[in-house]
Amino acid sequence: MLYPDDSFHRVTDIGAGYLREKGIAYLALDVDNTLAISEHPAPADGVEDWLRSLAENGIQAMILSNNRPERVKPFAKRLGLPYVANGMKPLGRGFERCRRLFGCQKSEMALVGDQLLTDIWGARWYGVRAILVEPIELEDVWYFRCKRIIERILMRSWKQEGQKR
Repeated sequence: MLYPDDSFHRVTDIGAGYLREKGIAYLALDVDNTLAISEHPAPADGVEDWLRSLAENGIQAMILSNNRPERVKPFAKRLGLPYVANGMKPLGRGFERCRRLFGCQKSEMALVGDQLLTDIWGARWYGVRAILVEPIELEDVWYFRCKRIIERILMRSWKQEGQKR
């Protein structure tokens, strides 16, 4: 339940071909440390081009973030994406709001995020494909450091099972 369906180094490594192969046409995206450095107003290098490529290939994207609207709205506006803020991941409420806004089935949707205990657990619990990316930058806050230690232990076990892409 805590393991991703797939993992990639960066969000920009996830190709439209891979998504089509998995039947994914709708992508919910975490913001902090997935699309941008935490609390940074600009997307990471390559993100805007990657989103354009997805759109050209018929894949719709939306932001799903636990962060507050004051952080998410201007970021989403810059990228031209709809968004769901205060998503309460891993709970299903934010996922359901995204699914309804997309107007899709769960089988057509995936979540991309950098945290096992919110993004991946939430996606798996809700029933959509869960794609893990490595965080762009590790956080300095103590509770994030604790979460990352737990995630490293869990990921070691997952990788030993031969699941790493």
